[in-house]
Amino acid sequence: MEPMTPVQNPAPVRDREAIDPRGAKRDRSWPPAPDPLPFPVIDNHCHLDFADGDTQLSVQDHLDRAAAAGVDALITIGSDLEAVRWTAALLAAEDCPPQLRGGVAIHPNEAALHACGTDHEGRELIGLGAAIEEVATLLRGPGMVVVGETGLDWFRTSRRDEQARAAQIDAFRAHIALAKELDLPLQIHDRDAHQDVLEILDADGAPERTVLHCFSGDAEFARACVDRGYFLSFAGTVTFKNAADLRAGLAEVGLGQVMVETDAPFLTPVPYRGRPNSSYLIPHTMATIAEVTGTGLETACRRVRETTQQVYGWPLEAAA
Repeated sequence: MEPMTPVQNPAPVRDREAIDPRGAKRDRSWPPAPDPLPFPVIDNHCHLDFADGDTQLSVQDHLDRAAAAGVDALITIGSDLEAVRWTAALLAAEDCPPQLRGGVAIHPNEAALHACGTDHEGRELIGLGAAIEEVATLLRGPGMVVVGETGLDWFRTSRRDEQARAAQIDAFRAHIALAKELDLPLQIHDRDAHQDVLEILDADGAPERTVLHCFSGDAEFARACVDRGYFLSFAGTVTFKNAADLRAGLAEVGLGQVMVETDAPFLTPVPYRGRPNSSYLIPHTMATIAEVTGTGLETACRRVRETTQQVYGWPLEAAA
């Protein structure tokens, strides 16, 4: 492993695509700042290693904009080996802002690539076992509060690909074990894999604090997760017009085990879907969470923040 050099506001390691999945050019202008929240919350999942927007924002820019919107703390996630190293270096900097924490893991789709030995550009990758060993080492470094994101993805990686399927499952199980060993929460990426995720967690034993990042299920799946003691983290997708099942899941379980995130720079909430995302846009998502659960916005913010602090053991106090 190459030695890390702590740096302030390091340049992101990659850019979000300028073309959307339909082949159209994206609007890369930054959405306007919303009205600030009445009580601050924590963005428990974003990717500061990604750049987006017509004007590139630094790490400090993201933090400043978030604070002005009532989002006073962020957890940045590194989910491929380059981003893992970047995240660890950022958190190890002597002047790393106190409102920033992080987590690292090998994303399920990345696990499949490590198993075959090359990335999408044909560049050589280290083996999956070695990659997870590096993750395990860096998780013991400063500022790390979560193992993730890990899990299963049968959307981008075919479940019928035996090698890829086995790699994702092996990596998921290794990260589950690592979270329990380090007594850290686990953030799960679950795409088109609800039942398989539950079966593996049931078989291996879930960590005490298990989070379904960017929850994507319906009411039945939400109930199955909450009944097992898991936490559900909602992103901008809960605001999408075609996300009725997702809102039904939130309504089914209420606020008891719910958190909020951006998954920035992706999943920008309505009315700015498709444009660059950042933590300062969480007020749009929180407004939907409050509406769906029939809760006042300030009460919803207080409940979500309390849960987030419970999960991550973060001693940061909210502003009065």
